[in-house]
Amino acid sequence: MAEQLELYSNGKDNVNSPSHYTVAKLECIDAIKEATGEGYEYYLQGVIMKYLWRYRHKGTPVEDLQKAEWYIKRLIEVTQNAKEHK
Repeated sequence: MAEQLELYSNGKDNVNSPSHYTVAKLECIDAIKEATGEGYEYYLQGVIMKYLWRYRHKGTPVEDLQKAEWYIKRLIEVTQNAKEHK
């Protein structure tokens, strides 16, 4: 979690901490997690699909793949945590 806070604080990384998602004290992804509850994993899956679907059609294919990777890592973390708490 400390690593995430460090990433959130710089606001200069378009993959890990885009400035337009870090304008408040709460990172947008964390607000979405709290608002969606058990549906959070489905949200992450949808975002992953979005980035994989369009990466070839934008001017920043590697960045879109890196964003998909970021969300995949987040989904792995959520899945592992859920498994550990069962």
